[in-house]
Amino acid sequence: MLFLVAALLLFGVVMGTVAHAPFAFTVVAAAVIAAWLGIFAIRERHGRRHTSTR
Repeated sequence: MLFLVAALLLFGVVMGTVAHAPFAFTVVAAAVIAAWLGIFAIRERHGRRHTSTR
C-alpha cells in the first residue's frame, strides 16, 4: 500500500512538471522515451529468440 502511495505521489510530481514544461520539450521527451522503449522491446524479443535451451 505504501508503494502505491509513493508511486502516485511520484506520478503527480512528474505530471505537474510536464504541465509546466513547453509543449515542444514534452513532445521531444515523449519521442525519446518511446524510442527507448521500442529499442528495449526489440532487444528483448531478439534475445529471447536466440537463447539456448538447456
